[in-house]
Amino acid sequence: MHQSKFVPHTAYKEYPVEEMKDRAKSFYEDLSRRRTVRNFSDRPVPREIIEHCILAAGTAPNGANKQPWHFAVVQNADIKSKLREAAEEEEHEFYNRRAPQDWLDDLALFETNEHKPFLEKAPYLIGIFAESYSLDEKGEKEKNYYVKESVGIATGMLITALHNAGLATLTHTPSPMGFLNQVMERPTNEKPFLLLVVGYPDTDIQVPKIQKKELSEICTFI
Repeated sequence: MHQSKFVPHTAYKEYPVEEMKDRAKSFYEDLSRRRTVRNFSDRPVPREIIEHCILAAGTAPNGANKQPWHFAVVQNADIKSKLREAAEEEEHEFYNRRAPQDWLDDLALFETNEHKPFLEKAPYLIGIFAESYSLDEKGEKEKNYYVKESVGIATGMLITALHNAGLATLTHTPSPMGFLNQVMERPTNEKPFLLLVVGYPDTDIQVPKIQKKELSEICTFI
C-alpha cells in the first residue's frame, strides 16, 4: 500500500474581502467578453502561449490525481486538411441524415453547416482526449477515475486560459469523433473529447446576438 505524503500548502494566497469582491467581479466581466467564433485569422500565435495555457489546464482537479487527459496540438497543414476532410464527412451525415429537425431548428440561429474552413485556417487545433485507462512503465493497465468529469474541468480551464491570453476558441464536436485517433495517431485508450480550434478572430467578424441566463435562473442558494 502506498503511504500518503503531505506538504504544507504554502501556495495558497488569501485576499482582503473587498479585494476578493473586486477580483470576482472583474474576472466575471472579463469572461463575459468571451465568445465562440467560427472565423479565424491565420496570424501565427507563439507556441509558448499555447504551452502555458495547456500547463494551466493540467492543473485541473481530477480523480485520484490520475490526470487522465492528453492534448494533441496540430500546426501541420497536411494534418489540418485531413482533419477537415474527415470532420466535414461526419458533419454532412449529421446535417443531412442524423440530426432530428428540432436540433437543426435550434442550430439555425447560429447559421452553422457542414463546411468547416476554420479547421485549416486557424493556427492551432487541439485534440483533447480522455484516457479511459493509463499504462504504467511495464505497459500494464492502470485504472482512471471520473475521467469525463476530470477532462471536462481541464477543458474549461484551457478555454479560460486561452481567453485570458487574448485568443479566441471554438469547441468542435463532430459525431462520431473516432477519426481524431487515426489522424492524430493517438492510442486506443484515449477517447476523443472534443477538438478545440484556437487563434485570433478574423477581422470584422460577427457573432450571434445571444443572452446568458440571469443568476436567479442558474443558481439557487439553499
